[in-house]
Amino acid sequence: AQKSWIERAFNKRECVHIIVSTKDPHRCCCGRLIGQHVGLPPGISSSQNDKAERLAKNDSLSEKWSISKHTQLSPTDAFGTIEFQGGGHSNKAMYVRVSYDTKPDLLLHLMTKEWQLDLPKLLISVHGGLQNFELQPKLKQVFGKGLIKAAMTTGAWIFTGGVNTGVIRHVGDALKDHASKSRGKICTIGIAPWGIVENQEDLVGKDVVRPYQTMSNPLSKLTVLNSLHSHFILADNGTTGKYGAEVKLRRQLEKHISLQKINTREWSPPLSITPKANDSL
Repeated sequence: AQKSWIERAFNKRECVHIIVSTKDPHRCCCGRLIGQHVGLPPGISSSQNDKAERLAKNDSLSEKWSISKHTQLSPTDAFGTIEFQGGGHSNKAMYVRVSYDTKPDLLLHLMTKEWQLDLPKLLISVHGGLQNFELQPKLKQVFGKGLIKAAMTTGAWIFTGGVNTGVIRHVGDALKDHASKSRGKICTIGIAPWGIVENQEDLVGKDVVRPYQTMSNPLSKLTVLNSLHSHFILADNGTTGKYGAEVKLRRQLEKHISLQKINTREWSPPLSITPKANDSL
């Protein structure tokens, strides 16, 4: 079968060389369990972890794990549509898993041609801690209303970290309130690390429609995606349970978008919002 443009343009990244973590002998430095590696020698299954660990330990006494040396690229195997389950509303979002060093012009092509989004006149980039903090109700209302108004009046794209924690949850709540009044969809794009996504195995598949559970596991280091987003770009650097893969990709994409239509008057530079936990009115 012929590969789609997305498969030809985008890659995933997987750790193929086990280097045992000094903090956890059952895990590689990439964060993945040793028995879950794609690059295990033939005949080693997850039930033979001890043997795999011994092999890996001998291999890794002096070597430091790195993305460039110990991960391997192959065509992406996770893109399509997420159908969020639970919460009394059926939200859908487009998604794609891409290598963390993907060129921003390819991502913009994906967004405007494959996802058929209109270039925004304003890019609103919401930053903030991933830890959960509470906004005072009045401040939360002001933040939410201001964000939605800015997005609606300018045809903006909103960029967030995409997961259901910290300030991103407050953005999601504002979008939920907006959606309940049926005032048109706002383009909200979550850029998150593939390696921290809870239930990521549910998203593996090419051009698929996949149900996705938004119940978070309190014991897990992974995080669920926020169901009020319209699109997700999941940045993959071969690690599991670690943030960071998304940072450079997001920064470069925001810069690339801000350079579009640079000679026209209708463009605005990215507007960055960074609420702090102790903000008060």
